Amino acid sequence: MSDEIQLVMNAISENEYFARAAVGAFAAKMDPTMEELSDIRTAVSEAVTNAVVHAYEGRGGKIRIIGRIEDEWLYLEIADEGVGISNVRQAMEPLYTSRPEETHAGMGFSFMEAFMDELQVISEVGRGTTVYMKKKIASSSVARGKKRVIL
Repeated sequence: MSDEIQLVMNAISENEYFARAAVGAFAAKMDPTMEELSDIRTAVSEAVTNAVVHAYEGRGGKIRIIGRIEDEWLYLEIADEGVGISNVRQAMEPLYTSRPEETHAGMGFSFMEAFMDELQVISEVGRGTTVYMKKKIASSSVARGKKRVIL
């Protein structure tokens, strides 16, 4: 089974919930467990929140989400055209935050990494950041060797 969605939304905090819900609904066709679905939604939420807070520094912009299903794999790409990250390795360290004066815990990338099977972050200062995530849905009908019939 192969399918794809593309979303472009304003980088405002109110759209974080929409991104979680939209990607969750898309992934639901894979028949994930509640835990798998929660992991996906949390990872998406963290990526979108990072774009809103850090990439655009709360000033708005666009966030692009591409979701793709291939067999039992869910691929997600969440991109912005914000300020970029000068040191991705440092930004991905647990508890690191570029905004210590605010109440950010610095765990966004750690959560994404913990909840997804693969995480890659590509960023260029002044051009933006793209977060690539991949998750195998072990409970999917494809993974179980069953063909799913949708009427």
